[in-house]
Amino acid sequence: MGERPEELRRAVRSVLAQRLVELDVVVVGNGWRPEFLPGGVRGIFLPENVGIPAGRNAGAREVSGEYIFFLDDDAELSDGLFLHNALSLLQADSDLGLIQPRITDPSGEQTPTRWIPRLRKGDPKVSSYVFSVLEAAVVMPRRVFDDIGGWGDPYFYAHEGIELAWRTWNAGKKVWYCGDLVVHHPVTSPTRHSTYYRLNARNRVWLAKRNLPWVLVPFYVLSWTGVQLVRSVRQRGAGLGAWLGGWVEGWRTNPGGRVGMRWLTVWRMTRAGRLPIL
Repeated sequence: MGERPEELRRAVRSVLAQRLVELDVVVVGNGWRPEFLPGGVRGIFLPENVGIPAGRNAGAREVSGEYIFFLDDDAELSDGLFLHNALSLLQADSDLGLIQPRITDPSGEQTPTRWIPRLRKGDPKVSSYVFSVLEAAVVMPRRVFDDIGGWGDPYFYAHEGIELAWRTWNAGKKVWYCGDLVVHHPVTSPTRHSTYYRLNARNRVWLAKRNLPWVLVPFYVLSWTGVQLVRSVRQRGAGLGAWLGGWVEGWRTNPGGRVGMRWLTVWRMTRAGRLPIL
């Protein structure tokens, strides 16, 4: 959105510093015109802010390559072999369809548990299969990205990383959290976005409606409703009104784009560690 020029410069420099890979780099201006970009980097101007996932999709349409990597403008790669090492993992295991690296704060602040995309958080350096991803940095084969239809445009912000992971599993691939690959990102609060609570609830309902077998939809939504109510009690009701408004909006509106998860996928995900109702 053009609000973090210095962070964007660091992010782009960290990508251009990658070794042993060929790059095709695009910066997406979501409601702003990217200017003064380094040589070899193209900018895309979107006249209005279409949301984070739709912005990523716009960038994906403009690049070529066998693999695709998404990096937020306030993140940066930790070393010059990051992409080479990530692609080596994908090339060594054809079952992998998506990798999320370990995200760390460059100042050394403790990693928030929400950055570890698994139920049993444990040591952030430990790798495992996962069923959601932190969208700040992900890499995947371009063929898989195209097969699953990319990011979910309607979400605008929040939970599009869960859908990307679910649809990767539904395509017969697996999603890997790699504790050995590191991306730096400052610790921030998700509630810094003014619409966080409403979109968090609305998109949670949309996520179920767009992806789960219909019989699982109410179980998934109700389980997360319970989680949110417990959190609200702990936070003395912070954001609960906006969250409930988004919850109702999610049921009343149709996000479109439904791709129902196969029961075989439900079974594969359950065997790998997480039944998709929580």
